[in-house]
Amino acid sequence: QRLFEAYETMQAQDVLHLTDAQYPTFLPRMKALQEARRHGTTERARIVANLNRLTGPNAQGDESQIRAELKALDDADTRTREEVRQAMEALNQVLDVRQQARFRVFEEQMERRKMELLMRARRQQQ
Repeated sequence: QRLFEAYETMQAQDVLHLTDAQYPTFLPRMKALQEARRHGTTERARIVANLNRLTGPNAQGDESQIRAELKALDDADTRTREEVRQAMEALNQVLDVRQQARFRVFEEQMERRKMELLMRARRQQQ
C-alpha cells in the first residue's frame, strides 16, 4: 500500500503540473490525505472483523457487544469522512481549480490502476 502511495505521489506531481513552489506544500498534504484514508480503512477492517467474530456461526457475542461494534463502525466511518474532507480541503488550498479537477480525475485513475494490479496479482497466484 505504501509503495503504491509513493508511486501515486510521484505521478501526481507530473499529472498536476505542480510548480516548484507548490510541491513542498503539496507533498505533506498528499501524505496526510493518504494517511487518513489508510487509517480509516484499517480501523474499519478491524471493526468489521470484530462484528464477524461476534456474529459468526459459533459466536458468543451478545446484542450489547454487537451494538457497541456497530456504533464504533458508524463513528469510525464518520470520523474518516471528516478527516478525509479536511485533508482534501488542505490539499485544495495548494492547487488551482484546474489542478483540483485534474486531481479528482487522477485519483479515479489511480484507484482503477490499483484494482487492476490487485486483480492481476490474484490471477497470477492461482
